Amino acid sequence: MKALQSISSYVARSAPEVLGSAAAAVAPEISHLQVTCGISLRRLVARSAAPKGTILLLQGFPETVAVWKDVIADLVSDYDVHSFDWPGYGLSSRPAPEEFSYSPTDFSTILKAYVLASGIDCSRLTIYGTDIGSLPVLLAALEEPDIAKNIIVGDFAPFNRPQFMSENLQNLKSEPTASKARAYFNNAGTQIPANAHRIGSPPEAAMNIHPDVVKDMTEGWTDGKFSSGDAFYHYYSHFTRDEDYFEANLGKLTTPVKVIWGELDHYINKGMGEELSQKLGVPLKVLPGIGHYPHAQAPELVAAEIRASI
Repeated sequence: MKALQSISSYVARSAPEVLGSAAAAVAPEISHLQVTCGISLRRLVARSAAPKGTILLLQGFPETVAVWKDVIADLVSDYDVHSFDWPGYGLSSRPAPEEFSYSPTDFSTILKAYVLASGIDCSRLTIYGTDIGSLPVLLAALEEPDIAKNIIVGDFAPFNRPQFMSENLQNLKSEPTASKARAYFNNAGTQIPANAHRIGSPPEAAMNIHPDVVKDMTEGWTDGKFSSGDAFYHYYSHFTRDEDYFEANLGKLTTPVKVIWGELDHYINKGMGEELSQKLGVPLKVLPGIGHYPHAQAPELVAAEIRASI
């Protein structure tokens, strides 16, 4: 409960900086929502006084809802904005891998369940997914083209193209290196969420995250038995299968898609975004001087791209 109150007050404090005194009436809601019989998601919802639509923000690794505070503060003047912690992250449920695989496909099922349980009007919904949140939304749209009015994705690996991925991510795609990477995540513990947004980035793309955001990610890293690093390992154990499925079926995708990418993404080269946009025949917006976490490094640019897509 303490973590819930901390990040809620942090988002509430940041809103007036962007929205002015009118933001005082916009109180972000932090709660848990049961989306399946065994999975509850921590979610953050900020409601506009006169919403033009709804935006759902899907986090990457090793993030939580806290990373969206600046993007939300920008958008909530005109839109209802939702975000949630994926299973295995933050304060959402951590079911056993025998019950929930943590694959992109399983995440897509959770995404569809969240939209349904929240009562969101899909005809007025824009979904932005980054990193591990991107492939699930595209897989969901293959099954349910009307899940959103439009989709924005970026900084992820839609296809099995190891040459576009950093060595650390390549190591997660097969054994025995995947298990070694998992052991590293768990041995490093809370250093991962504390440093992920800046370690390995070129100097111009490195960033320091607000201590409240780091605190929320750190407190949500593990429940003592199953960490977000474990969830990431299981995601990748099914990743190539789900990438191949998406590539084989991307011609069936009819939901409008926009692709944005950090020019200096050191985890997944922008060449992956170029191939995706070319295959889909959709726009690619490369954000100059930005790394793997555009929403954290340049939230105003991400908010502007979301607005432009709507």
